[in-house]
Amino acid sequence: MIEQRNQNMLVRLVREDYFWHKVHSLTGIVPVGYYLAQHLLLNTFSLAGASRFNGVIGFFEGMPTHFLLALKIVAIWIPLIFHAVYGIFIISRAEGNYSEKAYKYRENRYYTWQRWSGIFAFFFLCYHMFTTSVAAKIWGVEQTIAYDQWASKLAGPTIGGVDTYLILVVYMLGILVCTYHLGYGLWNFCIRWGITVSEKAQMAMAKVGFAAFVVLTLFGWVALFGFFNPIFEKKDEAKPVEARMSQPMVPTSETRQLP
Repeated sequence: MIEQRNQNMLVRLVREDYFWHKVHSLTGIVPVGYYLAQHLLLNTFSLAGASRFNGVIGFFEGMPTHFLLALKIVAIWIPLIFHAVYGIFIISRAEGNYSEKAYKYRENRYYTWQRWSGIFAFFFLCYHMFTTSVAAKIWGVEQTIAYDQWASKLAGPTIGGVDTYLILVVYMLGILVCTYHLGYGLWNFCIRWGITVSEKAQMAMAKVGFAAFVVLTLFGWVALFGFFNPIFEKKDEAKPVEARMSQPMVPTSETRQLP
């Protein structure tokens, strides 16, 4: 009787793991992965200068407050928190597969890097959300996430009057691990959901995932450097004063340049 009960519990646990693993995999692609991709793409407006980048912020901030809050909670925060927390749960139960012999196999490397990237991404996103979304609610958009504030933030901290660009390096690494996590997640999602069954299909999807990782990383890094050197910026000097005053959100200050 006890043995039968234990077997039933084991079967139920396996089914629950299978279900929640699939949900976890799905949320990593939709909506979290989609949000990451569009977020990095929209950030490339930094290449067009302060007025264009701030215009993107102004578009979202111009939405009805309750609608925007509901959208963030339902489409971003809840899926992201679930994916992060359940991901940590998976890591805590996982057994290491590292060995000099086994580590030569592609899947073993993916397995290890995915878990380390997930841990780094978790802490990076906590920092990022606190210093952007949370800070914007406390101190205001203009003081936290507008173009000039991003340029100042990425150049810091300033030590002895010299910009260290330490935050820029942190964000470059943060983007790298997040895009790798998504790229591998695409490959894993297609296997877990039965989309790629054959080895040939899985190899093809691995190439797609790697391409997504490279492209999104480049978009993210280019957007960061756009805060220092906007190459598509349109000058407003020839415009009437009234036209310049109608530009979105925050006045443009002198663009900072990397040394």
